[in-house]
Amino acid sequence: MSEDPSEDTPAPATAFWHRHDTRLLLGSATILAVGLIVGGYLLGDGLTRAKAADRSVTVRGLAERDVTADLATWTISYSSTAQNLAEAQADVDRDTTQIKDFFKELGFPQDALEPTAVNVSSFNNNGIPQFTVRQRMSLRSHDIKRAQDAVRRQFDLVRRGVVLEEGSGMAYTFTKLNAIKPEMVAEATKDARASAEQFAKDSGTSVGGIKSATQGYFSIEARDGDQGGGWGVSDSPFKKVRVVTTVDFYLR
Repeated sequence: MSEDPSEDTPAPATAFWHRHDTRLLLGSATILAVGLIVGGYLLGDGLTRAKAADRSVTVRGLAERDVTADLATWTISYSSTAQNLAEAQADVDRDTTQIKDFFKELGFPQDALEPTAVNVSSFNNNGIPQFTVRQRMSLRSHDIKRAQDAVRRQFDLVRRGVVLEEGSGMAYTFTKLNAIKPEMVAEATKDARASAEQFAKDSGTSVGGIKSATQGYFSIEARDGDQGGGWGVSDSPFKKVRVVTTVDFYLR
């Protein structure tokens, strides 16, 4: 019996390489498909995380503090009118002496009071010449209690014959704002975070770090709302410092 020679004949080399290329193509396609799936997941997850990271809430925080002024300034304006300049000037000089004595008796040092302006004007009253001399003295002191005492006793000047003009009132200023700014900004930021946490609680999220912040501006006003400015009216030495900050917090 003769044997079929084809049974022992090796397969052609081209068939082997064909099968090998097919395996390579299938493997590459599988890797590519897996890569696309993973890449799509990572891209989608990255977009979701980026969107979540961009969530934020903008709130305002308030901080207030009661302070006492540390500088008192009192501008005292007075004048005299007479038919001749010398007489008007003499009356103003007399008032100046009375004013200096008044503050000296209250215990103010001599350099706390100084003249700041003088003005002379003239006019005719039914053909009779009239001269008016106006003078302004300014008191500057860091002794707030003594300044308040002077305001309470200012009518003593009237008893001495000094007629105070409109606008002669004590003004109080708080000059130490820079010393309390950092603490007040921290308080306002804390207040803003409390508001953000309440918002986050209501929306089922939590508060992250600060995305951006704006300090706002500081205001100093009379604590009891009296700003003075009227005739002989002085403002209050008791002030309220206020600052509002705007903070943008991340939500997570």
